[in-house]
Order: sequence, then C-alpha cells, then structure tokens
Amino acid sequence: MNIPQIQIRTTDAKLGLNIEKGQQTIRQPKATQHIEQPAAIVDIRTTDGVMRIDSSQARRDVGMIGPLESSANFAAEGRQKAMQGIARRVSEGNQMMDIAHNPNAIVSIAKKNTFPNKKALGIEFIPSIGSVKLDYIPAKLDINVQKQDPQISAQLNKPIHEYKQGQLSGYMLQNPSIEIDVIV
Repeated sequence: MNIPQIQIRTTDAKLGLNIEKGQQTIRQPKATQHIEQPAAIVDIRTTDGVMRIDSSQARRDVGMIGPLESSANFAAEGRQKAMQGIARRVSEGNQMMDIAHNPNAIVSIAKKNTFPNKKALGIEFIPSIGSVKLDYIPAKLDINVQKQDPQISAQLNKPIHEYKQGQLSGYMLQNPSIEIDVIV
C-alpha cells in the first residue's frame, strides 16, 4: 500500500538593514572669567630724626669765643691776676716787715720773682675729649597697609549639545517561500 507523502520545502526570509549612525557632538566652552586685584593701600608716615650737636665747648677749647664771652673772660682773668698781684705784694710786705725774724726774706722774694715756675711738658688734646655733645632722637616710621580683596567675576557657559538622529531602514533580501509537494 502506498501512502501519499507530503514534502514541504521552505525558504527563509532574509532581511537587509540600511543603518545610518546618529551623530552627537558635545562641546563645553570655557567659563568666562575676569579677575582684578586692586593694589593695596599703603600709608607711610615718618617723623624726622633730630640730631643736636653742641660744639660750644669744643669751640671754646680752640679759642673760638664770641665777643661778649671773650670780654667777660678777659675781665675775670684780669680781676684774678690783680687779686693775685695784691696778695703777692701783701705777702712780700709782711715778709719784709718780719725781716728781723727772717733775715733771708729778701733773698727768697728775689728768687721767687726772678725764676718763674717751669711749665710741665705734656700732650694736650685740643679740643678736650667729650667737648662735643651729641643728642639724637631717632626717626619714627609708621606703615599702615590695607589689603584689597580680589574682584572675581565668573560666568559659566552651558555645554553645546548637537545630535543628529540615525536612520534605520529595512528591505527584503530574500522573500520567504513554502513549496508543498504531494508524492504518490
């Protein structure tokens, strides 16, 4: 007995795709900045230093004396020498009055007046040491600084985003098919 047979042949469908990729660009512009630093305020105040020099004693030591002081010095020296002369003459007169007790009074008076006292040799500093007097008041310096804060302004820029959508399209490369055969 022959039984009929069915033969089925199929062909699969094949799809083709056209793909166009999407494009995306993202750019981030830098922030816009402005920075300014104002200069600090500096206030400087000074008080001048003062130096006082008193050289009047040194000037006197080297003989530089004003006319009023010079005439006063000469008058005082003259008065002193006159008093010394009077005292010497009184002393000599007393010695002469007392010649009975001191027979060598005339000899001693003659020796005193004939041979003056010898002056000692020595080094003398003119002007004398320490005759110039210095007085110094130092200068004062006062510095005030006021700092200034920086001025910063910043502006953020948004990102630039561009997007082009991709395309996708399909097409049939091979159509599907079914063939059925009956074999007897």
